[in-house]
Amino acid sequence: MSLHLRAAMAGACVTLFCTSAWAQSACDRACLEDWVDRYLDAVIANDPARVPLASDVRFTENAQRLEIGDGLWNSMKSAGTYRLFVADVRAGQVAFIGTISEDAREPTSDTPALIALRLKVENEQIAEIEQFVVRNVEAANRVAALGDPHALFTQAIPESERMSRAALIETSNKYFTGMQQNDGKGDYPFTDDCNRIENGMQATNVPTKLGETRPDPATANGYSSQWGCLEQFRSGLLHFVNRIRDRRFVAVDEERGIVFSFVFFDHSAGATRNFQTPSGRAVTAGPAQPWTWQIAELFKVENGKIRQIEALLERSPYGMNSGWSSYEDGISDRARDVTM
Repeated sequence: MSLHLRAAMAGACVTLFCTSAWAQSACDRACLEDWVDRYLDAVIANDPARVPLASDVRFTENAQRLEIGDGLWNSMKSAGTYRLFVADVRAGQVAFIGTISEDAREPTSDTPALIALRLKVENEQIAEIEQFVVRNVEAANRVAALGDPHALFTQAIPESERMSRAALIETSNKYFTGMQQNDGKGDYPFTDDCNRIENGMQATNVPTKLGETRPDPATANGYSSQWGCLEQFRSGLLHFVNRIRDRRFVAVDEERGIVFSFVFFDHSAGATRNFQTPSGRAVTAGPAQPWTWQIAELFKVENGKIRQIEALLERSPYGMNSGWSSYEDGISDRARDVTM
């Protein structure tokens, strides 16, 4: 876009609208996705000069503030074939889940890994880089084996059925609230065919193996991957996830009905492992020591209900902050749209 056109657009802006809307309109879906490829190419080459960076660019990897050129920049060898984008054109942000490979001890092979990435693009430069690298070979191989992302993640919602940004976030946040307060009686907005994938593994609707009996939520001591999304939540057996915090919604694609979040799941152990199911049955479940999952999770939302969920997760130090939040926000279970 020429400088003259930029100036004309800026002059035509209404004051409160100008700072975000016109600037982001210069970079559409394809443009934002291209920024991901350009960034990853720079990381592979370990050459920050290959991509335009703001002078005050901020970079974290696995919630740690690092200098550009450190961390994955030192070890990434190539990008993989699994590529799932969430383009937030209005906010000028793009989120991404993909397979990558890193250096290995053996010179003849590379090590598979997974990445969840967020880039904020301003004035044709990358202003923020947030990446979460899951160094789990089995998980990376499972995601690669999926081939392509679920077709739902690339399908547009009919224009007449599209939800607002706020409504998409509100619906997605009900997943976190329903799990944290899991008493089996919450507001669980799932479609009948809702499915969840975690680190490339199906976490819901897994067929019962031949010769086995499908677990009964009325008697099971833990939730089962053989149950659907709604059945898992209504069981009340997710109660041991006692705190879901730093709920940062970092990219919203209203056209496709997709919401991308970074979040932490805390299992505080001790007394939090003891709870009652909706029927009043006493259960002890969950990790015996304090445990935190760092998670990148995205939701496909249709007509006010969650239909498809995909997540990358890895254990982090208990109680860790994202590196993008104050302590108060990092410990809070309040939903935050951090893009606007």
